[in-house]
Amino acid sequence: MIKKGTKLYSIFKNKCPRCQEGDFFVNKNPYSVKEPLKIHGTCSHCKLKYMIEPSFFYGAMYVSYALTVAISIITFVILNFLGLSLLPIFIAIIAVLVLFTPLTLRLSRLIYINIFVHYRQTGNIS
Repeated sequence: MIKKGTKLYSIFKNKCPRCQEGDFFVNKNPYSVKEPLKIHGTCSHCKLKYMIEPSFFYGAMYVSYALTVAISIITFVILNFLGLSLLPIFIAIIAVLVLFTPLTLRLSRLIYINIFVHYRQTGNIS
């Protein structure tokens, strides 16, 4: 599986990128109606401030764009391989993107912060 200490662990387990102990998002369910993108101010374990600077997560929009393009291409290739025509494929792409929007928004924030913050073992955090 995905080992602790890797970026993938932090991204897919919703953990702090530095200590990988504290949760990043307040609510673990991405499809929660109430505040699905609300993040903790700081890590409960190592006290890393998640909002590194004002408007830090605007950069996550570029990551979100890349994720949605990848999902669209994968959906197109699979449905085109199955022999569907273009109109049903594009309708399916829209449906898949709407369905995956909460996941892509959360993943993009986790990926973006993991670009800038690196894992440190608990004993070495200062």
